[in-house]
Amino acid sequence: MNYEFSTTIHKEGNLYVAQAIELGVASQGETPEKAKKNLIEAVELYLEDEDPADIPQLDEKPILTTIKAQGGKTASFR
Repeated sequence: MNYEFSTTIHKEGNLYVAQAIELGVASQGETPEKAKKNLIEAVELYLEDEDPADIPQLDEKPILTTIKAQGGKTASFR
């Protein structure tokens, strides 16, 4: 059976970390592509022992965006 999961990839130090959000499964790699490939392998291993009824399904594609906010000790708020 094929599944689709929300995935994020971000850089931590010298590596990229990929995470399947609904499952809490993560992996890493030296490039975003390698991190994604490693995540797919990790998710497939995770799914081997899961009951299909317990695997979360996406009803809608998530909305991913970025925001800019001020903060920290040097920011002044009114």
